[in-house]
Amino acid sequence: MNVAIVIAGGSGQRSGQDIPKQFIHVYDKPILIYTLEGFQKHPQIDAIGLVCIDGWHDVVRAYAKQFNIDKLQWIISGGRTTQESIRNGVFQLEGTCVEEDIIIIHDGIRPLVEDSVLSDVILKCGQYGNAVTALPYNEQIFVGDDEVSTVKYIPREALRRVSTPQAYRYGMLDRAYHEAFEKGIGIYGSSYTNTMMVELGERLYFANGSEKNIKITTRDDFELFKAYLKMEKDNWLK
Repeated sequence: MNVAIVIAGGSGQRSGQDIPKQFIHVYDKPILIYTLEGFQKHPQIDAIGLVCIDGWHDVVRAYAKQFNIDKLQWIISGGRTTQESIRNGVFQLEGTCVEEDIIIIHDGIRPLVEDSVLSDVILKCGQYGNAVTALPYNEQIFVGDDEVSTVKYIPREALRRVSTPQAYRYGMLDRAYHEAFEKGIGIYGSSYTNTMMVELGERLYFANGSEKNIKITTRDDFELFKAYLKMEKDNWLK
């Protein structure tokens, strides 16, 4: 079984909006629904669990009914941090998922996940036990000696931009979250599942990413998302 855990437990304070950004409407549809539709329509996704900010569970149920998201099986309360929210979603599946099931973790505010990206992260997880969506880094990265100068750079060929979706075998994922929270490893600050896994000693495997897979955080991100929705593809471009 392949289960998606979509993380939408944030309050959206950084976006400066009056409601959590995952519930803001773009062209008469909440951003979160665009995200859920990507998993709903993918034939390899069997079920969806949504980790949601408290007070919005009934709203999500209503939206799921309105937009025919019938793969949504669990709505789980989020935690104080992203890692607590993911943990809550993983622990919710105990007794439901088995060791070899594949769990796909995804940010609710990345609404443009493509079928090909989902397919590849599931494929690579089946091969290696985990997979993280990744892209090469195309800019030069320099390390500042101070605020105004540098003499050191990081070769961009060694860099990868990792985001969600990420996929893990359930047995490994569940054990990792128990260990991480028992020992306080990889759960603080900006930690996510991928960074936690590395801190626990796991090797991660890359899956294909997409430049369209933007994370909506600022007002400019909203405008970019709207542009992608309206974009027409030129068939002559290879």
